[in-house]
Amino acid sequence: MELPFTFLLFTIATFQLCFPSSNSQAATNASSDQLALLSFKNTITDDPTGALRPWGNISAASYCQWLGVTCGTRGQRRGRVTALELPGLNLSGIISPALANLTFLRSLDLSQNHLHGGIPEELGILVDLKSLSLLYNNLIGNVPADSFQNLQKLEYLSLARNKLSGVIPDSLGNLSSLTYLVLNNNSFTGTIPPSLSALTSLTKLGLEGNNLVGSIPPLLGNLSNLLWLDIGYNYLTGTIPISLGNLYSLTLLEIGDNNLTGSIPPQLGNLRFLTYLSFEFNNLTGNIPDSLFNLSSLQLFSLQSNNLQGSLPEEMGNSFPQMEYLHFGTNEFHGSIPSSLCNSTNLRDLLLEYNLLSGTIPPCLGQLYGLFRSQPAQARDPTDWNFLNALANRSILSYLGLAANKLGGILPSSIANLSNTLKVLYIDYNTIEGAIPEEIGNLISLTQIAMGGNLIHGTLPISLGRLNMLEDIEFEQNKLEGAVPPSLGNLTQLYQLRLAENLLTGIIPPSLANCSLNWLDLQGNKLDGPVPIEILQMSTLSVFFGLARQHAVRAVAFRSGLVNLQQLDLSNNRISGEIPKSLGECLLLAYLNLSVNMFRGSIPPSLSNLRGLQMIDLSYNNLSGNIPELLGNLSGVYLNLSFNNLEGAVPEQGIFQNHSAFSIIGNSRLCGGISELRLPPCPNKVSHKNHSQKLKLIIAPIAAILCCIILFYLLALRFSGCRSLRKSQPSVALMDEQPRVSYSELARGTEGFSHTNLIGVGSFGSVYKGVIKYNGKATSVAIKVINLQQYGASQSFITECQTLRHVRHRNLMKILTICSSLDSAGNDFKALIYEFIPNGNLDEWLHTPSRRNGKETVLDINRRLDIAIDVASALDYLHNHKPTRIVHCDLKPSNILLDHDLVAHVADFGLAKFLSDDANSTQNSTSMEALKGTIGYIAPEYGIGNEVSTQGDIFSYGILLLELFTAKRPTDDAFLEGCSLRQYIEMGLPHKITEIIDQSLFITEQSGAYKSEIINKEDVDVTCIASVLTVGIQCSKEESTERTQINDALRELHMIRDQKIRQHS
Repeated sequence: MELPFTFLLFTIATFQLCFPSSNSQAATNASSDQLALLSFKNTITDDPTGALRPWGNISAASYCQWLGVTCGTRGQRRGRVTALELPGLNLSGIISPALANLTFLRSLDLSQNHLHGGIPEELGILVDLKSLSLLYNNLIGNVPADSFQNLQKLEYLSLARNKLSGVIPDSLGNLSSLTYLVLNNNSFTGTIPPSLSALTSLTKLGLEGNNLVGSIPPLLGNLSNLLWLDIGYNYLTGTIPISLGNLYSLTLLEIGDNNLTGSIPPQLGNLRFLTYLSFEFNNLTGNIPDSLFNLSSLQLFSLQSNNLQGSLPEEMGNSFPQMEYLHFGTNEFHGSIPSSLCNSTNLRDLLLEYNLLSGTIPPCLGQLYGLFRSQPAQARDPTDWNFLNALANRSILSYLGLAANKLGGILPSSIANLSNTLKVLYIDYNTIEGAIPEEIGNLISLTQIAMGGNLIHGTLPISLGRLNMLEDIEFEQNKLEGAVPPSLGNLTQLYQLRLAENLLTGIIPPSLANCSLNWLDLQGNKLDGPVPIEILQMSTLSVFFGLARQHAVRAVAFRSGLVNLQQLDLSNNRISGEIPKSLGECLLLAYLNLSVNMFRGSIPPSLSNLRGLQMIDLSYNNLSGNIPELLGNLSGVYLNLSFNNLEGAVPEQGIFQNHSAFSIIGNSRLCGGISELRLPPCPNKVSHKNHSQKLKLIIAPIAAILCCIILFYLLALRFSGCRSLRKSQPSVALMDEQPRVSYSELARGTEGFSHTNLIGVGSFGSVYKGVIKYNGKATSVAIKVINLQQYGASQSFITECQTLRHVRHRNLMKILTICSSLDSAGNDFKALIYEFIPNGNLDEWLHTPSRRNGKETVLDINRRLDIAIDVASALDYLHNHKPTRIVHCDLKPSNILLDHDLVAHVADFGLAKFLSDDANSTQNSTSMEALKGTIGYIAPEYGIGNEVSTQGDIFSYGILLLELFTAKRPTDDAFLEGCSLRQYIEMGLPHKITEIIDQSLFITEQSGAYKSEIINKEDVDVTCIASVLTVGIQCSKEESTERTQINDALRELHMIRDQKIRQHS
């Protein structure tokens, strides 16, 4: 019965605090400290680690031995509490006002807990207090202004990462002993108090991430001992005070993400110890002061996204020998790129994109370690292209972006000498001439190549067909000629091919149907011949198919299988025959243009099925017959039927009631319609009506007899053939596409699906590693064989095909093709074929690293943070996918694959669900009874029958995030006794963080420890991990409505990574 007793102690302590005894001996009696501590314990509602459990012994001096309590040993402080430090114990409750009875208290640290309520005003009585740390809690309300001004000995005050509001008290400026004041990431409003300028001993001032307005007080320039000034991520306006140039000791100045205007003061060039300087995302104007180029200690210098002008000094690179991150993008800088940047040998990230820079790229820049991207460039003759030679000497180069610059002259063949690790090559929208070198086929790792909007001529190199990893080719708006190489059909991963507005001739290669195209644009060329039936049956072709403005394209046996297509443009050709009725099966079509062709026959009524159409143009053809009345049922569409041979009555319902929604001019035999059309009335309308009524009287009884016959026939079929009918009902979109790989090929490629090639087993099938020959070239693949005996496996197969065909993102797994046939025993066989990713899955990296035989076996903190951002980016894409959002439904480490560069790819969409745009209810999902997932990762609301939602994925992501940094599965034996992984981490944060995180992180990080006079790298990394785990906890809340949205989690992770970079600079 401890509670009544401790409540009595709490009452006594509070009484003593409010009505102090006149007897000084009683006031200073050590027992009052004990009473105050027990009163504090009484206000703690949750102590998950049991840290305060021993706080019950009331023997005279025992409280000095309690956890977190330090007592004095000399003079009046002997036996009195001088420090109460309980950080990171996950304590819940409020801060007891009775702590004010600890009259000799010098240090109070309750940081990184779950304390709520306000900060007690009574703490202002603790006049000996030197350090007060309450960061990382859930405290609300204002900072007690009146009482805190009594803390004249206070040196350290940290209230960051709470929910405090109101204005920052002016009275804080009276705390003359303060050296550390951090109020970051709260909800403070108002202005920065000028009174803070009186804190002349201050070394760190952090006000980042609040809602502060107004200008930066010029008096802050009086803080001559300041080392850190961080006031970014607010709403500050006005100019940067020139007085900040007096802060000669400053090492970090962060003023980014505000609304500052004006120019950068030249006086800031006096801050010669600066290592981190950021003015990004403001509205600054003018030139960069020359004095800033004397800051030789700078490691990060960011002016990104302002309105700065002028040229970059030629010698600027000599001024920054320590520079790692130089971000000058999105401004109005002109002139050339200084070649002296090559002397900044530590430069890792150079951003100069979206400026007005010109001239050539200094060749030596290609020798720098950092990623080469988005640089402004100019080239007129071969010597201007010499930077490519320097880039060719780099063993690792993944991205080269030179789009929309002033590159001209002949494209050198040396471009093919770039590193075989190059994945992205963007040189589009320049004035490059010459031909594409045949040697381009040497860049075997290319996934994206863009050369559109140039003056390139010659033929398309056949060697492009060797680039088996290519996903995107953009060569539009050039002068390319000759035929489209059939070798492009080897590119089974190609999803976008843009060759529009060239001079290409010949036929369209049927081999393009081997690709995974969802965008095929061949408009504005001189192609002829038939449209290959193989192309017209590509169910992968889902976004755009354009063949407009050709020389003599014609269609023979034109049958549409483009059931997933959204835009089709075949206008301005010589296509003949009838418009296929099967176009009515393309239910996703939004844009259909068949104008200026030679189509004949009637308009298919099946076009009325296309309810998503926004524009349909059938003008300038030879169409005849009546306008189908069913077309009137289309809404929100513009219908152009002009200049055909249509006849009969114009319908008067639906869109035909609005004359601006359709056009029928040039059809002289049309009649009737709404009055605005001014067409002649249709003849014999009455007699025709009577004739129709007579026909109905004759047809009705005949139809009734036929219906009875059909009904009996169907009932017979139900009992005799239901099994075969069920077996013939796969997805239309899927089965219209002919299998690209046969069972025998897969069996050969996996040595008969041998156990040695088995690399994984899942709920609906097994995954094998195999080698398949594509047009004579062996390719390593991963083959997921569906276990059709498993309930739900067939639906899983269809769902995964549909999902992966509709999505494109660098962090999502890409499907190459499928196999749907019979096995050697004559049984149904279905398999999904993916590119083989040799670095396995995240689960293996976290839990069985020893298998890698001497290679890198441990993911360091940076890698794990990158993986967390990769997965969040993929989810953010899926959850905001258009036209339908997608829920993965089975997110876990074993479904996260890592490529050569350890970039994460989310895989296994067998349980994915599509959501409508206006609700979180599934459009075409199974019932919740059929929903499967993985224990430990599946959201708790699914267990009680709630519908699928994006919040379920967010829960799974939160658990994955916690596992990523602890290497503990949610199903670990340690979590069987009513404790979950999330609760385990909450109890360990942040006081025991070094115990709960993956211990291998310390091994990898200690070898490269970063040294700083202010910050130790180990501390920074632990803080970083604590922040990431906090995001994981927020995502994995039990209540779905309390979980962080994935876009907010992604933004928070980006901020954590940015902060980590800043701490290292």
